[in-house]
Amino acid sequence: MYQPQPEPDAMADELAALLAQLKEPDQPQTLFKIIDRATKALVGHRLFTILLVDGDQVERLHSNRPDEEPVGGRKPMGSTPWGELVLKRREPFLGTDMEAIRWAFSNHESIKARGMGSVINIPIVYDAKTIGTMNLLDAEHHYKPDDVSKVHCLAPLLIPAMIAVRRNGHCSQRG
Repeated sequence: MYQPQPEPDAMADELAALLAQLKEPDQPQTLFKIIDRATKALVGHRLFTILLVDGDQVERLHSNRPDEEPVGGRKPMGSTPWGELVLKRREPFLGTDMEAIRWAFSNHESIKARGMGSVINIPIVYDAKTIGTMNLLDAEHHYKPDDVSKVHCLAPLLIPAMIAVRRNGHCSQRG
């Protein structure tokens, strides 16, 4: 599906507007919603989540579909092949079809049942450690390799929010 890309000046304006939101109240949810909208505009998604790493588990901090993927949900991911790639090696994961979804996620049947079959997972890295992930899912074959680079640059903007969440005790691991 073709999605026109903003002109460089428009992208600079969008980035400035996004950064200005950091001073707004109700953080980190305000920032999470803005990153959600930005990724939707850049590459599209049906499901957008932000996960915080807590040992070998991840905890959902944001979901654009909280009835299906509630905030606070946890799952073990660290000792999986996906965890090795994204959490330990700090590499993005692009899964373009259901075969890749099955490889990465134990809840692949639920993902398929909701009409999704492609994924982009971007590690949020600070001080050489993956502290979280930014996750986009859409229909099978929706995402292409160049989509990863379009959204990858947004992940570092989440670092202050992730650190604040840990500091404020929303996750059992302190960092």
